[in-house]
Amino acid sequence: MNPPVKSNRIWQGKPLTRTRVILALAIAVIADGLQFLLGPLGWPFADQAIDVAAMILESWTIGFHWLLLPTFAVELIPVVDDLPTWTACAAAVIALRRHEQKAAEKTPVPPEEPTIEV
Repeated sequence: MNPPVKSNRIWQGKPLTRTRVILALAIAVIADGLQFLLGPLGWPFADQAIDVAAMILESWTIGFHWLLLPTFAVELIPVVDDLPTWTACAAAVIALRRHEQKAAEKTPVPPEEPTIEV
């Protein structure tokens, strides 16, 4: 039994374009920069709000990938959230998606065989 096409589309990566890649990296760098700058101020829940926004925006621009979940979880650790984890995750997801797209382009599509109705 195959899953419905509409829900299956959520889990598939979006095709990478130059604009999506630049936007995803910009979102990640801005999120990491804001966390680094706002960290010492000690505002409650500011880091978590930035993490939620980064997760949603990254999923919207380059599509959901499983690497986003551990990054989101690691960002909840107080000292580790000062590291550029969103930037590293975005770069890793982009590299993996490019590899997937190149592999999909190289895979030949088998020609459809004519059906014989009896």
